[in-house]
Parts: sequence; structure tokens; C-alpha cells
Amino acid sequence: MDKPAERRLQDRRRAKPSLRKGKLLHVRSGLSAEKTLLVRIGIVIVLLTLVIAVFWFDRDGLRDNLDDHISFPDILYFAMITVTTVGYGDIVPVSHTARLIDAFAVTPIRIFIWFIFLGTAYELVVQRIVEEFRLSRIQKQLQGHVVLCGFGHSGFIAAQETVSKGHPADHIVVIDESEDRIQLAAECGFVGLLGDGTSEDTLTKACVGRAKAVIVSTGRDDTTILVVLTVRHLSAATKIVASIKQEENIKLANLSGADLVVSPPKIGGYLMADAVETRHATPFLCDLMSAGGQMVLSERRAEPDEVGKTMAEVTGGMVVQVHSHGRNIPFTERNRYIIQSQDTLLIISPPGEGKIPSPPRGRGLG
Repeated sequence: MDKPAERRLQDRRRAKPSLRKGKLLHVRSGLSAEKTLLVRIGIVIVLLTLVIAVFWFDRDGLRDNLDDHISFPDILYFAMITVTTVGYGDIVPVSHTARLIDAFAVTPIRIFIWFIFLGTAYELVVQRIVEEFRLSRIQKQLQGHVVLCGFGHSGFIAAQETVSKGHPADHIVVIDESEDRIQLAAECGFVGLLGDGTSEDTLTKACVGRAKAVIVSTGRDDTTILVVLTVRHLSAATKIVASIKQEENIKLANLSGADLVVSPPKIGGYLMADAVETRHATPFLCDLMSAGGQMVLSERRAEPDEVGKTMAEVTGGMVVQVHSHGRNIPFTERNRYIIQSQDTLLIISPPGEGKIPSPPRGRGLG
């Protein structure tokens, strides 16, 4: 995605009403621990070299109390004990220039180097311990949650719609490799996990084995299929919904273990083609798919008092299809088909009617 488009997407996300501040898991620099350490060691070496150079060019302002002679090893030794604040007093600045240099040039460098040491110790040791503790606490509370792999445009809409349909925002775990997107996910109230959705380690941290469903919307068909394969390897029972762009890849996604494959370009093509001949059908279908529409399409099990009735006799909405023992009963059979136990009804109804009751709100994580 180009930068202007990404910026517009971020502005749109921020314009959405914030739900509740979410959680960030393992959000850190894109550099690995080894690269981070090497970069900081390089900075320290550069700063020490600068201190040594300053002392060497102003060596006439220093005095060695042992032999009254300042050599390069003396400068190297004095720079090290000055930066580390040891100071044995055998070499001291005696001129005003040397003392000013030590006060206003070397002292800030010394403080900055100590900040690097302390920051590195915190990031590589203390912060990791804290993050593992927070991760453990959150994992204990994740049960029946939704894992969303990919927080692009489609993933963002899917997450918002999931919340609109009654799922707690703090039980939606967003996985993405972009730190900015993970920050945005947390601003929306979701649990953000920075990482690669194709990684078993990342998916294990998201507890996919205990998830209600995993939505895969990475923006690339090959990556999506790899995520589906990895999730299915970790959990045979978790429901997987995959977004696929190319029609020839839909079969591959199904073979990889996806329970349901959605093709946004294909659906968009259907709607646009329909809009050529109609004016109101396409807006109605879009309204029907949205949780905030005037009519909602819901799915639920047949109630005991509905068993034995025809589809037309069901109250609280219009039954447009029944799924019964592997068969799809169409709307044309609404006056003939008798609803059986364990049938699944597909119903169009006003908001709040004929829908599965919303799950109770979970406690905040963290």
C-alpha cells in the first residue's frame, strides 16, 4: 500500500470512536536483540573515540602526577576512568580549558553512555521479564476469543463488525508485523500482538487453540494460505475464515484447512454487476451485511417451539434458508419444509430480533 493510502487509512481509523484502550504484547523495535546490542555498542565506541580525541588534542591541559608526561596510553586510560566515573586522581585536568571541556563536553557524553547501558539492561532483561509476565496473565483469560491476522483495511472493518455483533473488543487479538497498526489496534480496544502470523510461536502466544475463530486477512494470498496451514496445524477444531483475492487460490485455501473462504474482489464484482441493472438492491445487500444496518442477517439454531413448523411460520424475522444435515433448504420451500431439531436457520430481521444473544462482556485483560 502506498504511503498516502496508508495515511488515509490511519486517519480513518483514528476517526472511529474509540472503544477502550487495549493491550500491546511484545511491541518493540523492529531490530532483533542482537542487532540492537550491536548498534548500541557501535554508538558507545564512537562516543569513547570522541572523548579520547578531545583529551588528546587538549593533552597539554592534563597533568600526570606519576611522571608528569601525558602519552596516548595515558589519554586512553584517563578517558576510560573518566567515562566510567572511577577517577583515581593520578591524571587530572589543570588548565581552565581542560576543565571546561570535561564539564561541558565529556560529562554529557558520560551521562549519555550510562543511559545507553541502563536502557539496554532494561530492554534486554527487565522489559522482557515484564512482557512475559503480562503475556502470561492475558493468555490465562483468552478463551473463545477471535484472532485476526492482518490489520489492513479489510481486517480493520472485520474487527469493528465483530465488535458490533456483540464480541468483546478485549477478546479480539490482532496480529500484524507493523508496529503502527498494532498501536492503532490497541487504540481501538483490541489486544495487539506484534509478530508474523505465519509463525507458530506468534500464533501460540495468541492461543489459537482456544480461539473461537481465526480471521486471516493478510492482503497476500500466499501468506494467507501459509497462515491457514499453520493455524490448522496448531488446532484442528478452531474455525478459520480466510480472505482470498484470486479466484484460483480459493480452492487452495479450502484444501489448506480454511472453514470459510471470502473473496472480496468476487463479492465486489457481484455487487457492481447487480448495480448496473438495479438501483436499490446493492445498497440493501450492503446494509444487510452490516451489523449497523436497518435489517440484519443472522444465523441460529432452531428453537424447540419452532421444530415442526414451516419456515413461513417462524416469527421474529424471515427465514430465507435452512441448513439441515448437510442440505441447504432454499427460500422457495418456506411453505413446505418442516423445521427439524438441530436445523440452522438463516434469518433476516430488524436489529435485535432473531439474533443470537450477545456473549457477556469479559473482564479487562492485563
